[in-house]
Amino acid sequence: MRIGIHLPQIGRKAGPDAIRRAAIQAEELGFADAWSSEHIILPSGAHYPPSALFYDPVLTLTWAAAFTTRIGLGTSVLVLPMRHPLPLAKELATLQNLSEGRLILGAGVGWLEAEFAALGVPFRERGRRMDEGIAMMRAVWSEDPVTFRSRWVPAVIEYMRMLPKPVKPIPIWIGGSSDAALARALRLDGWHGSRLSPETAAPIVRRLREKRPDPEFTISLRSSWDGKDDAALGARLAAFAEVGADHILVEPAERALDDWLRAVEWVARAAEGVQP
Repeated sequence: MRIGIHLPQIGRKAGPDAIRRAAIQAEELGFADAWSSEHIILPSGAHYPPSALFYDPVLTLTWAAAFTTRIGLGTSVLVLPMRHPLPLAKELATLQNLSEGRLILGAGVGWLEAEFAALGVPFRERGRRMDEGIAMMRAVWSEDPVTFRSRWVPAVIEYMRMLPKPVKPIPIWIGGSSDAALARALRLDGWHGSRLSPETAAPIVRRLREKRPDPEFTISLRSSWDGKDDAALGARLAAFAEVGADHILVEPAERALDDWLRAVEWVARAAEGVQP
């Protein structure tokens, strides 16, 4: 089972030096990949997420890529329906090429209706815009020139070109546990679940593996950790491996950078017992 670690791009610990130090540390400690998350704009006084300070996830990973050479780079998750697929496709292809093929696109439909309203995107259409947006990005990544008929995303693409193409295909892992999200994941490259215990994840993993037994389909789970008990973390990682997860993303809960970096070292030690 591969273990990934979240980068400090949220809250008071976030910043260019924090992201640089954490990316280098993650690579040196042998983590499989480093991850970033997304919110673009939040209501003032919102109870969740606890901070409105979010560095852009794609630029965060680009910054991390500049200081590393091996570690994978993932988004957990980009809210695709909030973004127009064409500039996003250009950004992701650029990052894939600058990082020499290290990107994983974790994607979800989102949940914060006020954020969609601020961006002028119809919240009730987010699932359909998600599916069409993924199809549009895959088309411009693979066809040259490209023609794409869109219904939900405003775009007129008739015999057009978008370069550079990604140096290798960008795997797409879908977040969410709804029936629609799981069906979407099964059509793509993986599932990236969150806020699940090993016990609640187990039936979903079985359901997905029944339909996608091939090793190319990745089952990934995101797990937070409060930094209080590394033995308990090791047991949780082992339990996730036992139920069939291929990949775990750990997000420490520490709010100060030094505490965060120390927690990442503890995560690496806890992971030693479950790494192949």
